[in-house]
Amino acid sequence: MSNKNIWYLPGPFHQYQEDVKALAKQNGLRIVDANATESRDDEAEDVPEVTVRQVDSASVLLIADSGDFDGAALQELIGKLNAERDGIVLLIEAAEGLTELEHPGAGELPIRLFHALKAIHEGVVTIEGERDGLAGEVDLLRAEVERLKATAEPVDNAEKIANLKAQLDAANVTYRANASVESLEKAVADLQQA
Repeated sequence: MSNKNIWYLPGPFHQYQEDVKALAKQNGLRIVDANATESRDDEAEDVPEVTVRQVDSASVLLIADSGDFDGAALQELIGKLNAERDGIVLLIEAAEGLTELEHPGAGELPIRLFHALKAIHEGVVTIEGERDGLAGEVDLLRAEVERLKATAEPVDNAEKIANLKAQLDAANVTYRANASVESLEKAVADLQQA
């Protein structure tokens, strides 16, 4: 290719703010990943300007291949971290109610989390017990209120008056139409003594 239409651009191409494929098409260029080849044959001189997106970089542990490197220690550390992760996952599942809360056995963070969750669980159990005790007291108090209402409720005077008047009418005793309950009771009592 002698017309120099290759745009050597370091990949990955999604790292750029611009749509590099569309820019290449507009400018009649063919994109080649500059990281994939050292050759710069037919490199275009007039290429579009592009900007890399700003992303937070993640910490990466680079291990140099040297005599000081202790692979066994690294494997042990990775094993401990995996054990801690597994312990935390089990505790999260217990907190979500998927499993029983059990001591993780190892790892500083899982053990601390276990003790915190256990304290919370014990507090909830205590509160539930108090709630249930108070609910029992509420039921007893409601029953007592109903009992007191029943004893304090006045007997229906209209029914009592009608009953007393019926007894006096049966004995042909005269009484006032607007007589009080007490006077009707006295007249019925006098009737029974006679």
